[in-house]
Amino acid sequence: MATENKLQNYELMVIFTPVLAEDDYKTAQKKFVDFIKANGGSIDHQDAWGLRSLAYPINKKTTGFYYVLEYSAPSELNAKLEIQMNRDENIIRHMVTRLDKYALIYNNRKRNKTSNAENAS
Repeated sequence: MATENKLQNYELMVIFTPVLAEDDYKTAQKKFVDFIKANGGSIDHQDAWGLRSLAYPINKKTTGFYYVLEYSAPSELNAKLEIQMNRDENIIRHMVTRLDKYALIYNNRKRNKTSNAENAS
């Protein structure tokens, strides 16, 4: 059984430097979406949280632009993605998490709950 072509589900959280302009923030997000798609992945959900306070200062910065991206991709894509993120000076921190079926169910339920609450208001 060939597992090389099997897509896994992942969540990427990136914290961009707070000195980015709005256009640069959107461009940085698009760069990673395009990179994942170009390397055989697909985007399941993306959420730009915007400017948030950090739990502790990183590189003398106390805030950062948060961006969360859920995607499906072959596992070898993550090594390439890691290299791209380490090269980008606009990224303060990043983390890739593999999502199991329970995490996917939880995330979908949470998204539907918030969208239903917004529709009710």
